[in-house]
Amino acid sequence: MKVSRRGGVDPFIVMDVMAAASRAEAAGQRIIHMEVGQPGTPAPAAARAALARAMEQDPLGYTVGLGLPALRARIAQMYGEWYGVDLNPERVVITTGSSSGFILAFCSLFDPGARVGIGMPGYPSYKAILQAMGLEAVMIETAPENRLQPVPADLPADLDGLLVASPANPSGTMLDREALSALIEACAARGAAFISDEIYHGVEYERKAVSALQITDECYVINSFSKYFSMTGWRVGWMVVPEDHIRRIERLAQNLFICPPHASQVVALAAMECTDELEANMAVYRRNRALMLAGLPEAGFDRIAPPDGAFYVYADVSGLTDDSRALAAEILEKAGVAVTPGLDFDAGRGATTLRFSYARSTEDITEGLARLKRFMANR
Repeated sequence: MKVSRRGGVDPFIVMDVMAAASRAEAAGQRIIHMEVGQPGTPAPAAARAALARAMEQDPLGYTVGLGLPALRARIAQMYGEWYGVDLNPERVVITTGSSSGFILAFCSLFDPGARVGIGMPGYPSYKAILQAMGLEAVMIETAPENRLQPVPADLPADLDGLLVASPANPSGTMLDREALSALIEACAARGAAFISDEIYHGVEYERKAVSALQITDECYVINSFSKYFSMTGWRVGWMVVPEDHIRRIERLAQNLFICPPHASQVVALAAMECTDELEANMAVYRRNRALMLAGLPEAGFDRIAPPDGAFYVYADVSGLTDDSRALAAEILEKAGVAVTPGLDFDAGRGATTLRFSYARSTEDITEGLARLKRFMANR
């Protein structure tokens, strides 16, 4: 059977690591998971209880294509609370996770062959989705002195769009208002669309992340309930678009996805009122971050950029290996700790980097660091 070149995207290596870790667990080994960017906590208890009630009272059929009006209004309210932005709820579009938000954004903004810039290291699915849609992913190599974030001088002249993430995956670094404004202005000067991935907003440590909506309305912002709201498997997110793009996104959403999962939208709406539980999760991440920033250098992983947000530490291991995938496999086999090779995030320099996630329990992080220290001492 003839197949499309668009299906030939690169594998998502972290999923292979997860599969290897699962096989080790099935064989009876206890694995400490530092590979996956997933909170170790469930959706907030009150949100799950709200769904249980809804299931008794409502068939939970289709919602309108743009999502439950109450959820869209509550998200708009949050932009006022978090950023001081007066946001029209009509601009909020509920999506099936952030992934469908990227699909909708790319469909709305770009014709086949368009060139869309993404920073390296960066989330690998950006490139895969762009390629699967017949778009050209333009890899922009970021510099350590810029904390692995793009700057205007890095941008080619002939971009049709730019996608940035702050806090970023895998580095956890953030763009301040000046840096984000400079990128937005550089895109405007090129006539390029600007897309801001804000999925890790809320998971910040020393300062609040800046939303692109604090700077301009002429952008697409994509977010999700997966990280701060601890709802990865519920597959619900949102995007904010300019007012004159609402109808085009609505037409695309209706035809591509019909609507986001109704049950997940119910949970998401209730989760937005669970601040105490969500901030308790953040207290765990803060403890884990402090442990990682102290423990990883003690183990020998000392070339790291302290993360401003998210729950990752990205380490340069060029002094240890030029094959991060082999090193990750060795750590899994001998230490029972699953970590992600940097090849997922940067096809070139990723051979000498590893990503460590600290989204799990503090007990797991403490044990994982102890295992890493023993492994490195005996290597």
